[in-house]
Order: sequence, then C-alpha cells, then structure tokens
Amino acid sequence: MLRTTALSVVWALAAAAAVPSPAAAQEIRQQIQITGAGGDTGPFQILPPGRQAKTGTSRLRGRVAAADTGTAVRRAQVRISGPDIGTKTAMTDAQGRFEFRDLPAGRFTVTVAKAGYVTMQYGQTRPFEQGKSIDLAEGQAMDRADISLPRGSVLAGRVADEFGEAVADAEVQAMRLQFQNGRRRLTPSGRMGTTNDLGQFRIYGLPPGEYYVTASLRNMNALVVDLLGGGPGGPQGSNQNTGYASTYYPGTPNPAEAQRVSVAVGQELASVDIQLQPVRLAKISGSAVGSDGKPMANAMVMLMPKMTDSVMILPGSSARTNSDGQFTLSGVTPGDYSLQVQSSGGVFTAASGDAMRFVFSTADRGPAGGAPGQQEREFAMANVTVAGEDISGMVVVGSRGAKAIGTIAFEGGMKPEGATAIRVTAPPADVDAMPMPTFGASSVKDTGAFEIEGLIGGRIFRAANLPKGWFLKRVVHNGEDVTDKGVEFKPGEEVSGIEIELTNRSTTISGAVTSARGEALKDYTVVIFPEDPSKWVLPMNRWTASARPDQEGRFRFTNLPPGSYHAIAVEYVASGEWTDPEWLARAAKNATRVTLEEGAAKTLDLKLSGS
Repeated sequence: MLRTTALSVVWALAAAAAVPSPAAAQEIRQQIQITGAGGDTGPFQILPPGRQAKTGTSRLRGRVAAADTGTAVRRAQVRISGPDIGTKTAMTDAQGRFEFRDLPAGRFTVTVAKAGYVTMQYGQTRPFEQGKSIDLAEGQAMDRADISLPRGSVLAGRVADEFGEAVADAEVQAMRLQFQNGRRRLTPSGRMGTTNDLGQFRIYGLPPGEYYVTASLRNMNALVVDLLGGGPGGPQGSNQNTGYASTYYPGTPNPAEAQRVSVAVGQELASVDIQLQPVRLAKISGSAVGSDGKPMANAMVMLMPKMTDSVMILPGSSARTNSDGQFTLSGVTPGDYSLQVQSSGGVFTAASGDAMRFVFSTADRGPAGGAPGQQEREFAMANVTVAGEDISGMVVVGSRGAKAIGTIAFEGGMKPEGATAIRVTAPPADVDAMPMPTFGASSVKDTGAFEIEGLIGGRIFRAANLPKGWFLKRVVHNGEDVTDKGVEFKPGEEVSGIEIELTNRSTTISGAVTSARGEALKDYTVVIFPEDPSKWVLPMNRWTASARPDQEGRFRFTNLPPGSYHAIAVEYVASGEWTDPEWLARAAKNATRVTLEEGAAKTLDLKLSGS
C-alpha cells in the first residue's frame, strides 16, 4: 500500500508542476496531503466522492497509556477508521482519555500515534502485528478501548561522503525485509529521517526489530526542481560526472551486501554511520513521439528503478519534454530502470483522484471558460540499463492504449440504489512490470456501462464504492472467468464484452479459537488460504486473508470466493508475512480444511496451532 500511495504522490507532484493555475496547484496539494496520510501507521480510509459519513448512537471511549509506566499519554492523536465514516481523529486529554460519539453501527479500527512512541492499533500487542477491529451495534457503548504505547526505538547516525565530510539533506530510511508482489524485498518502514548540517539523522518511533538503513540524496525537492526546470537544451553547468547512489549501511549500493541492525524496545542505536559511495553518473537524452507521429510536448518523464531487491519510492531521475518532445535525464546512477513517459492528461488519470480530475479540467479549459478539453492519454515505456555511460538518441513512441468496454451486472437483475457511484479500476496484473500506477478508472453510467481508456498489458478489473451489501462475484470476458488472471491489452485495440458480476450473497466464516487445554483465547491471528497453491501468488489476491479477533474474542471473514480452503490460528504472524508461499506451505501441514459454498455462512472453531 505504501508503495502505491507514494507513487501516486510522485505523479501528483508531477501534475502540480504542469498546472499553471495557483488555485489548481493548491487543489493538488490538498489531494497529496490526503493520499499521503496513513503510511505504516495503520488503516486510513477516505469516503468515496458523493458519500457522506454516517452518524448513529454508538460511543467509543478509551485511555492511552505508556506501556512501561502506565502513565497517561497526553495529546496523542487517536484515529478511528470505518467504511461508513472514513477517518476521524481525536486527541487524548490530560488523563490520556479519548472519546468518539455518534458512531453508526459497524466495524472500526483505532490507531494511536505520539512522538517518541511506537504507533499502535487497538488490540495490537506485538511489532508489525495487525490490530483488532471493534464491532459496535447501534446504541452500544464501549468504554475500555484502552491502548498501551511502547517507547519507540531510534536509529541515529551520520552520513558522510567519500572524503568524510558531512552530507546535509540526505534522506535516510529504515527498511524491513518483507514478502511483497511475489518475492522478498526491502520495504520502507516507519518515518524517514533527513540529515542536518552536520550530516546527522535520527529516525524515531520505530518498533523493535531488524532493519536495513539506506541513505540517498534523491528526494521530493529534487523531483520538483527537475519537473519545474527549463527542460532539455540551454545553458550547461559544471556538474560533476560522479555522484552518489542510494547507499546501504555501512557503505554499499548493493542491497544484497547491506548489513542489518537490531533495536530493542525503546533502544537508541546511535552508531548507524553511512558513507555514501561515489558512482559515475550518466545522462539519458532522447525524444518522445505520440501515436499520431507528433512530439509529446510537456509530457512527464520518469526513470523508475526496477524494484527486484528493494522498493524505491522515488524515481531515479525525472524531467519534462519540451515542445519538440525532447527530454534529458541527468545524474542517473547505474542500475536497471523503466523509462516511462506520460502525457499531461495521462498523469491525471494515473493519480485517479477526483480533485485531480478537477484540476486538469480547470487547466485544460478552452477560451472564455469553455468546456474542458478532452486530452487523450498517451503513454510510452522502455527498459533501460545504465552502466555509467551516457545514452543518447533514445526514441520512445507513445500509444493511446486500448479501450475496455463493459458492464456491471447485479445478480438477480436487481439494480440497487447508488449503482452509478461505482468506480471500475484496471490496475496492472504484474506490478513489477509496470512500477508506476498507470491504471485507468471509470465511473458507471445509469445503464451499468463503463469505459476505460489507455490500457496497456495485462489488467485486473475491480469495482470499488459498491452499494452496501454487494460484493464482487467474478469478472467474465468472452465467457471465461478472468477475475484473477485479467485481460491482455494491445495498443489501439478496443476490447468489449467485459462483465463485472456483483452479488449480494456474501460468504461468511466466523468463529473462536481455543488453546490446547480448551481455554477461550482473545489474542491470536487466523489465516485462511486456498488449498490450491497456484492461487497463493495471484495478483490482488482475494483468496488469502488474515483476521484478528474483535473485542469479544471472535474472528470473522467476509466475501471470500467459494472454494476449498485451509484455516489456521497462530499466536503471532507479522502483517503480510502470511502471504509468503513458504509460510503458507508450512501452515498447510497443521491447518484445518474448510469448504465454502456461494452465499454460505459457516462457523469455524479452531485450536491454536504451534506453527
């Protein structure tokens, strides 16, 4: 999630650089602030456009205390999230207490943050563990939603260059080895630190654990400068032909050679010193041509790292094309990249935000306040390997992509209220092959029809903002179920007949967990995954899920596809670790088999496994 959000922010910043209107740019900044929230600190929900937060007669109270002393944590930010309220915040008082009133019936997640402490969710007792949900009935009052905050761990040190001199304004990130998108890779975790004039950094509020630390001089400010610059050509500066690659502690650009550091609860490790490694910088120049043979003027150019070993949030370099479609990317460190070009209208689609759509409709208005211009999206991509030598004369040809035409079908033929608020998205089936969020989205017409343009490669179709009580059943194309494998799109083609079937016959699995002695447990994690191992690695996997118990000690899964599953209850598994096929293979040996029919509601009582 973090990765997609951050990349959306990157393209939002790119859009901001291209929009001439100050008011429009401010609208984008507001959108960035919204989509950038959340991060590693737990769920953050935004109500879909047009949907108002519900109110009710339920109430939630609690107290936030320090885990080591039990004393009140004052002025902590408490965030409650739910599908019917979005996200609301409150602050703790002098006694550490908080309250949310007028809540509707539903399931909620509560997260607490305070500087100097580890950000925690209600019911979370271990690092990187998913919290527990809180189920409230109409009129119910829960007065003991108490949360203990452990003292945060700190990684501190100094970043220096090859001469031992301090490097200011370097961004330093703690990273964890996690299973993501089909493989283990280093993934950003916690806050990001920035070095001061002495080269010193301090990353605080970390949960105890093992981390890899990386430092980079590439940051958001550099990205914005690139995008606001004058483009290729013009005066040349005396820039050095050497620079610094992202460097992992203690001083290597290779993630495989990085050393990990461990911190205990509340520990400060102050010796994480990193020496940036100089590398030869390259320049990439070329031109972008649209599908009509004309230059792609004022297009956004991003050089995205191939994230095989480590997730890199920011591009390796960025720029804009000039009026002739020419671009120059400077200061590129060695590595494998995906060179990606999008027309300004396409940036807007990629960010897929309503505020952003408003911005571009404002920026593209015709004379005298006429109707917005309909800029068709152009997209070009090429793989590039940089080994320190300049690359010139590149030509990338854009495509308007394919168009997907389909309909939303409701099981039983009944069209519920709110059907036109549905949004259909088509994200890439292989995120690694297309590391930028270049997916289109479409609203649904009164007839149930939708159209998505600018699609390239394999795409998975999903529907969001569904009417209450309705869920995805399957996606069908030419009579074939393509829900999980998607549809392959070639530039310029028109693919029709895509049907997204929705059902109001949701599956449910609920139950409780007991110990080997038969004692009821309230602290555990249940993982449900398909018997068929080939489904363990599907994109946007809807077959595998985990759940923590609610305040009554019961777990619940909803909307799993009908099929044969394994279910296992374990004391602890880090969030996301249960998606690793190796973990699932071990768990299958001790799991309970369960078969789920369409629309079935099953009760499943499990014994805690030692797995």
